[in-house]
Amino acid sequence: MRPVEVSLVAEIVLGSPSWLAAAMLLAAAGVLLVLWGYARVAGPRWVRTLAALLKTAGILLLAALLVEPLFSSTRPKPGSNLFFVLVDHSRSLQLADRGAGRTRAAAVQTQLAQSSAWLTRLEQDFEVRRYLFDTTLRPSPQFTSLAFDGQASRLFTALETLGQRYRGQPVAGILLISDGNATDEPLPPPVLRTLPPVYPVVVGAAEGQVDLAIARLLVTQTNFEAAPVTLVAELAQQGLAGRRVGLRVLDEEGQEVLRRMLTVPRGPEPVAERLLLKSQRPGVSFYTVHAFLEGEEEAQVGRTLEATLENNRRVAVVDRGGGPYRVLYVGGRPNWEFKFLRRALDEDDELQLVGLVRIARREPRFTFLGRGGERTNPLFRGFHAPGDDTAEQYDEPVLIRLGTEDREELRAGFPKEPEQLFRYHAVILDDVEAAFFRQDQLSLVQQFVSQRGGGLLMLGGKESFAEGGYARTPVGEMLPVYFERRAAVPPPAEPAYRWRLTREGWLQPWARLRTNESDETQRLSKAPPLKSLNPVELLKPGASVVAEVVDPQGQAQPALVVHTFGRGRVGALLAGDLWRWGLRRSSLDDQDLERTWRQMVRWLVADVPQRVEVAVRRIEEGALGGVELTIRARDEQFLPLDNAQVHVRVTQPDGRSVELTAAASDQARGTYVASFLARQAGPHRASVSVVAPDGSPVGRRETGWAVEPQTEEFRRLGVDLANLQRLANETGGEVVPLDGLDAFVRSLPRRKVPVVEHWTWPLWHQSSVFVVALACLIGEWALRRLRGMP
Repeated sequence: MRPVEVSLVAEIVLGSPSWLAAAMLLAAAGVLLVLWGYARVAGPRWVRTLAALLKTAGILLLAALLVEPLFSSTRPKPGSNLFFVLVDHSRSLQLADRGAGRTRAAAVQTQLAQSSAWLTRLEQDFEVRRYLFDTTLRPSPQFTSLAFDGQASRLFTALETLGQRYRGQPVAGILLISDGNATDEPLPPPVLRTLPPVYPVVVGAAEGQVDLAIARLLVTQTNFEAAPVTLVAELAQQGLAGRRVGLRVLDEEGQEVLRRMLTVPRGPEPVAERLLLKSQRPGVSFYTVHAFLEGEEEAQVGRTLEATLENNRRVAVVDRGGGPYRVLYVGGRPNWEFKFLRRALDEDDELQLVGLVRIARREPRFTFLGRGGERTNPLFRGFHAPGDDTAEQYDEPVLIRLGTEDREELRAGFPKEPEQLFRYHAVILDDVEAAFFRQDQLSLVQQFVSQRGGGLLMLGGKESFAEGGYARTPVGEMLPVYFERRAAVPPPAEPAYRWRLTREGWLQPWARLRTNESDETQRLSKAPPLKSLNPVELLKPGASVVAEVVDPQGQAQPALVVHTFGRGRVGALLAGDLWRWGLRRSSLDDQDLERTWRQMVRWLVADVPQRVEVAVRRIEEGALGGVELTIRARDEQFLPLDNAQVHVRVTQPDGRSVELTAAASDQARGTYVASFLARQAGPHRASVSVVAPDGSPVGRRETGWAVEPQTEEFRRLGVDLANLQRLANETGGEVVPLDGLDAFVRSLPRRKVPVVEHWTWPLWHQSSVFVVALACLIGEWALRRLRGMP
């Protein structure tokens, strides 16, 4: 219902307009007689003038009563218009402004007392509805027993709910008592303009608090082994310039794992502090970052210099899940490289190396090599075999399997089907020629990278790259280097190559082992020189040279080149004897080679898709908000998996679990969605399991998130006056001071309201009008007699 303008000035209506002419004639005649009479009377001019005016006023007033004048106007119809009193019930009102002597909540309670004159006057003219809001909107008939303990201030959600709930009803306005600090998203102007007038009542001061807060907490994970997890804590402060503050990181058991002290610089800009955290626990872990003033590490509320301690803690979610990652190593012959690679990955719980190593090449079958009538390779004589058909023949290579999960894995050699190869996350080819693979296997490797998103790394050697015949093959098409033509640089007689990082390599944490450039340069200067290199002439567009080798003449050649292909990553390690760094340990740290391999393989598998992937998106629904879990499931060929059963188990902060079932999304195939609305603040952990339509398990995935309403609630301690002013401007209201409620309520009957009533006030029925007319005539008569005038 549209509001109606209440008339501020009453209109004059004539009750007997037929008497207007007679009244005017009588008034004119009376005035003329008065003027003519006083013109003939002797006496002081001011006496005559005043007496004439009094008598004229009395005559005109009596003449006006002949037409029965009525005053007519409009006013709000009592009890017909709704008026909402909406009170912020969140914890931010428990703050006390500096010098105020009481909390904001106490000031609000004083104004909401039952004896408040403004509230009584408001109820006389309007039907008043009382509401509280924090995480939800709820009625409060009497505004009694207010605790102000709400964990969030969903201000805009409350306003939008009121507007929708009472749409079409006569709502005169909303009296909003709040500090203006909202934890939900602002409403756009078109939506605000559909609301009734909002009259924000300012509670609190805009500034003056002393506080230390963690404004933001960013978590980044890297393949750099020295600092796998980086926490960036952005500290905001008020009134603490020059003070010493501390940061400490606590694990899930409450044990301190890191501490840092720093001095707050002068200026309002936030301070960003990097914390390097070494998280060894696989899966999802929660770490609490706590900021405190020096000497107040264990301070309690009321015993600290800060206005609040609610914004001093935040939870960091560290996800080391996704593993273990399985890496398939294919070697053309036993060598030192595989030994050190396997030793390095054995120390990483997230990486599993499966080896397929050729120990003997295929050879022509000659009957005289074996016993009479024997067709199998005598190298396998004495091993159990079900028959000659399954034993290794003379014209087949002899392969050895290492690190397999069962007896059937890689039993037939390199995989020939997608579901066999796609179970791995990366493939490493080491000194094995292209002829070792069938054409369909080479194409399968290309599908593994482009479609499945796996990683591929080719190591240098006598039978790698151009020397291995990979030119114009599906694998050669994926490599980041061209090797159709040999490099023009001839190899030196006694090669001695020094490893050196390029500019791109310095920017890649996984390519270096030290935390700064000087230490890394010193480390590489002590590394033994390399002697094996597969030279290349050109790089493919988009390829990046991470490292290069320099010969004694200062000529640099690419040593480690990477790029992306399809959905996966491809690397070319052109140096073929990185194992030399592991033989001469006196010149290097004992773990340098192992760490080099681990970080390189971590980069290779870092973004490889899993069969089950989970994405978490925050939503504003529910009391404390919630999350939407988007699960993507793939079959063994990494195609979208439909008709799967997806179960989600959410573990809440108190240890209780909630079971959810994800429904298939209509947006994309193989995508399932589940929503969870939080009812507790703190860390939440979700375990997702997917079962294929045939009942076979697809995979499990763990994820987590933290519900921290207090960080948003106390992000700003001062009153957000700009937010309140914007609400008033967009809805047609005005900002009201807390101590100006009485004057504001008195002015409401003169404002726009939806339902009004017309009223009239007959002037000629009022005895006071006759008293005034009679007083004028008596005053004129008395003045004449006092002055001796006739």
